[in-house]
This record gives sequence, structure tokens and C-alpha cells, in this order.
Amino acid sequence: MRSIAPFRRIAAAILAAAAIAAPAAQAEPAHGIAMYGTPALPPDFVAFPYADPAAPTGGRIVTGEVGSFDSLNPYIRKGSVPWQLQYLTGESLMARNWDEPFTLYGLLAESVETGPDRTWVEFTLRPEARFSDGSPVTVEDVLWSYETLGTIGHPRYAGAWAKVETAEATGPRSLRFTFNTVDRELPLILGLRPILKKAQWDGVDFADSQLDEIPITSGPYVIDDFAPGRFVSLKRNPDYWGRDLPVRAGHALLDEVRMEFFADAVAQFEAFKAGELNSNREFNAAKWEEQYDFPAVQSGEIVKSEIPHGRPSGMTGYVMNTRRAPFDDWRVREAMIQAFNFRFINDRLTGGAQPRITSYFSNSLLGMDHGPAAGQVRTLLEPFADSLLPGALEGYALPEGDASVRNRAGLAAALDLLNAAGWTVQEGVLANAQGQPFTFEILVENGPFEQRAITEIYAESLRRLGIDVTVSSIDKAQFRERTARYDFDMTFYRVALSLSPGNEQYYYWGPEGVTEPGTRNWMGMDSPAAVAMVDAIIGAETRDDFVAATRALDRVLTTGRYVVPIYQYTVSRIAHASELHYPAHIPIYGDWIDWQPLVWWWQDE
Repeated sequence: MRSIAPFRRIAAAILAAAAIAAPAAQAEPAHGIAMYGTPALPPDFVAFPYADPAAPTGGRIVTGEVGSFDSLNPYIRKGSVPWQLQYLTGESLMARNWDEPFTLYGLLAESVETGPDRTWVEFTLRPEARFSDGSPVTVEDVLWSYETLGTIGHPRYAGAWAKVETAEATGPRSLRFTFNTVDRELPLILGLRPILKKAQWDGVDFADSQLDEIPITSGPYVIDDFAPGRFVSLKRNPDYWGRDLPVRAGHALLDEVRMEFFADAVAQFEAFKAGELNSNREFNAAKWEEQYDFPAVQSGEIVKSEIPHGRPSGMTGYVMNTRRAPFDDWRVREAMIQAFNFRFINDRLTGGAQPRITSYFSNSLLGMDHGPAAGQVRTLLEPFADSLLPGALEGYALPEGDASVRNRAGLAAALDLLNAAGWTVQEGVLANAQGQPFTFEILVENGPFEQRAITEIYAESLRRLGIDVTVSSIDKAQFRERTARYDFDMTFYRVALSLSPGNEQYYYWGPEGVTEPGTRNWMGMDSPAAVAMVDAIIGAETRDDFVAATRALDRVLTTGRYVVPIYQYTVSRIAHASELHYPAHIPIYGDWIDWQPLVWWWQDE
């Protein structure tokens, strides 16, 4: 179970006691639940705003993925799995509306009930809910799924399960979870846990299954065919139980969803140009403008769509492993940031079209201000003033870089920082007082050309400082294995963040990740300030409190100097067959997780 620091345990006990002492407020079953306030959609809503219930069914979408896979079970730690499976084949008690920051509506559950203090939550299953084999989804299946995932499943499920005091059936179709800590997000998190069929795993090692045992789920798609490492084909289940639900109206319209796998991005793009794929996301703005002029685009067979969004930038860049010297010194990390010539790289690779990530929650109202901390943000941070790095309270902004390859100002600033940290140039080599050279490895995954190009430009800048840099390119399986156990000095890193951060932030930045393998805390940060800000996010009772706590966390993360950020993607660029369509209303999350393909449809012109 997840340990709770003493001061957090005491605070939780005080809050829990206060909740018990307060008069019990009347709770009633509801059709949905919001993190703050009430759901935007009424009980009688017909469909999510970004779905079209009148759209036709039929057709197929074929997309490409760089890499391979050796498992079809997305719910365990072991193996490399096509990421889409969890969202297209699996289902949870509640469904998320991507047009609200964090609101859920009934899916497998017809109702949700919780008290004002949210120390418990109760769900009532729909009587018609069925797995893909036709068997009913039962309370027993739900309870087994939660315990199994929380104990031997993927680590992302463990944190919330550790906060469950009791899980029990309260009726033939109802069950209740009572929590051992005060956490307003827990009812929503539990509403999103995948539900699996218990009977399938009798006598089978769930945690060790890969291609030999495909989980039976209740979602609209089922795995129809696959070839290990080459492709996975999903078909729309004609007997899908939930097609008439409001949360499913206008969803799962395509008869087939097929994922083809390629060794590298060049092969994937050529396959798209040749017509083997009919939809392709492009992450490079310059390539989007310059290389999408092939005959199928010119004839109109392929359409270029740009999808805006209002979600945070998240973080994409080069993460430094603070478990290892010299990246345990923040001055060295800042030097690595100063040496990265963003302006030159952006001009060279995207024509200057991509804005830079300026903080983890940039591109949203949750992002930090870059001047001095003020108001509630400052109040939250000041107790940790002695441990915060420069800039957290005073203000911090990333360097812009130089339009030329030389980046003289950036390299000069980097060298000053390195000198202050004890690294000096000795006979053309950067070394410490003992004469040991500054040498490290940048680990990257085979395939993405753009990533390799950025890495080589960056590595050359570092060599100008006298640093001995090795760039190691390895296959996806090796990359996954090494990063899972934090076996790297610096590597390419990407973490997506939502408009409603919560418990997952412990998984990203919590101290368990310093030693516990498989978390997203690749940098190995151990920051009491970050944990306290996550506590404040989860404990926030008003939207204003939540925003202030997130902005404070953003300051801790950004000024921690753990990642050298590159550019962000304020729009999604998707080139696709003209027969593939999507609704005019774009959700605030934009092209996010399952938006494509779940609300897309096929219609001949």
C-alpha cells in the first residue's frame, strides 16, 4: 500500500474526524458527477456535444504506429501493448465527457451516489450491461476487477486502491467504496477503472498474460485479428450492449479500426502516401506544410484537418535523471537548459511554427505566471521557501536561444553555471576538480526522425562546451525496459496533462518513483513541496483553490529544471481519407485519447 507521510496522515485523520462529527447530508443517486460543481449535461441529455447520433455506421480507419507490441493486455505491467486497446475495447462504470474539465456520466453504472465530503461512493450497475461474450457484468466482476488491478495490475491503479478502506456489495446491482483518506477526486477515479470478467481468469495468471489471453471486456470493439508486432484489427461488435446509451450515441461508428506497425516514421509516412493507411497524425508543422502535397492530397482523396484544443501543453523534452551525478545538481540541469538552442532548432525543423512549452501546464489557465509568485500561489509555496530552487518565488522563464547555430549567450550562461558547479574546461575537455571528464548518454528510441535530428543538434551544442556526449538509439522494447527502471542519464520524455490534474500527479512526481520502477517520475524528483501542492490540488473545495494549487505545482516542477522542454502542439494535424468525417463541434480537449476514432464516421462523397 502507498505510504502516507506522518503530517499527511495526521491531516487526513483530523479531516476524517470532522466529517464523521458533521451531520450526515442527504445523498441521492445521480446520472453524473463533476470534480467541481454539477455536471453540465442534464439527466435527459441525448449525446455528448461533440458526437453526432445521426452519423452513419460502416467503413474503416487504418492508422500507423512506430514500434511493435508483444501483449494485448493493457491492464498489467508486463509487455508492450497498443495503447488504443484500453480505450476502444474496455469500459468503466462511468464515461468521461471531453467537453468538460472532469465530469463523468453513467456507462456500466446507471447512477452514482456520494456524500458532500466524498468519503464514500456507491454505484448501481445497469441491468443490461454485458461483456462481449454476452455474459452479464456483475457486482462480483466489478469488485474482483478493482482488487486485482489495484494489487497486481499496472502501477497506475495502485494509488487509488490503497485509499480504499472497504469495497462491498450493497445490493444485487450496487456496490460501495469507503475511503481511508480525504480525497475529493476518488469517486471519479474509481468511476474510470476498467471492468474485466472475473471468470475468465480463474486458474490463469492475470499479471503474466500477454498474447495468449486477450481480456474479455464490454466495450464497443473487440479484437478480430492480429499478427504479433505487425498489426491489430478491431471490429465493431454488432451485439454491443450499450449502443443506445447517451454516452455512446454517435460513438463507435466505424466497422473496423486497424493499427499497422512500422519500424520507423519514414516507413509509416510512405505507407500513408501509398494508401496503406487512411489517417495520419503529423507532429511537425514544417513537414505538414511542405510534404503533404502528394497526389492523393492534390486530388482531394486525402484531406488535411487541423484540430484546436484548450488542454495543457504537458511536458515534452529531454529529462535528466537526478538519481545520477552530475544531474543531481540543479546548476548542471540549468546549464543543460541554457545550452539548448530552441530558437535555432525550431527554425530549422518547423520553420519557427511551433510555440515552446514554457511550463508543464502552459497553454491553459492552470499554467504558472512567469513573474513573482503572488496571492494564494505564494501562500502555498512560502512554507517551502528554503527547499525551493531559484525562480519558484521570484519568477522564472526559459531562455529563448539564438537564431544562429552558435548560441553564444546560451553557451556562455551554461559554462558559468557549470563552473559554479565545479566543472571547468581542462585541455579542451570539461572536467571536475578530480580531472574526471563530464560525460553522459542521451538515450533515444529508434524511429522518429525529428527526435533524432533535435538530439544531434543538441548534442553538438553540448560538445562545444567540452562535454563528451554519446547518443544511443535503441528499439522500442529496449527503450521501454530501460526507462521503466530508470537506466539512463538523459532521455526523450513526454507526459500529457489534463485540465483536471489529481491523484495521477503522485504517480508522475511522487517520491515512490525515486526507487519504485515503472512510474512516470523518470527524473527521480523527491520534492516535499510538489507533494504538498498535489495534496492541495486534491483537497481543493473550490475551483479557485484548485487553480492556485496547480499553478503552484507548475512552479515547483518548472523551476526544478528536470526537463529541457521543446515545442508544444497547440493544434492536432490529421491528414485523412476524404470519406472519414468528424462532428463540427470540437471538445475542449480536442484530439484527445479516443476522440479519433470513436466519434468519426465513414461516408462516401
